[in-house]
Amino acid sequence: MAAENGVSNHEGANKSDQNGLPNQWVRLNVGGKCFLTTKTTLCRDPQSFLCRLCQEDHALNSDKDESGAYLIDRDPTFFGPVLNYLRHGKLVINKHLEEEGVLEEAEFYNIEELIKLVKIRISERDSQKQQLERRKHVYRVLQCQEDELTQMVSTMSDGWKFEQIVNIGSTYNYGNEDSSEFLCVVSRECDTTTANGVGEMREPQDNRKVLQQKGSR
Repeated sequence: MAAENGVSNHEGANKSDQNGLPNQWVRLNVGGKCFLTTKTTLCRDPQSFLCRLCQEDHALNSDKDESGAYLIDRDPTFFGPVLNYLRHGKLVINKHLEEEGVLEEAEFYNIEELIKLVKIRISERDSQKQQLERRKHVYRVLQCQEDELTQMVSTMSDGWKFEQIVNIGSTYNYGNEDSSEFLCVVSRECDTTTANGVGEMREPQDNRKVLQQKGSR
């Protein structure tokens, strides 16, 4: 009797459909693109449309193509992240895909945990975008002499950086030596929600002149 049961189980494990595909595998034709997966994967969420589909819930009334694949009239581009989530439980979205598109598919297939994950991703994305929009670059053009360049670098506060240094020659002639003058273009990324959006920068000498201050490019 045990041997008979063993033979029966072995035969059941090797049953195939009319196209030679093992019964635990399922073909899906999503918007004209075919996907191959397993019933175990599709049933990760027992309440989802895909789980009901592979269990051949007659209430869904789904058709099949000539290969036996279930026909689903949805965008295959956004189905990939949905299927991969069911495979490994992680949300992976190509950087060129809109999260809203994946959310639409998750809602269509009624995969609750995936819906939550995508909504969190959208919220984080929008938050980061708002933070970037609040920031701008402020530019200053400072005039200094050659021997003051090193001091200027050491006395600039955190966040400021040099963009360009332009030699404008000698403005004054003291005795036999010329003192070269420079224009130093510096920039800093600032939060527009601060009081002045600029911040503080210490200047090495009182004769340092701020020639120009600009906001965002």
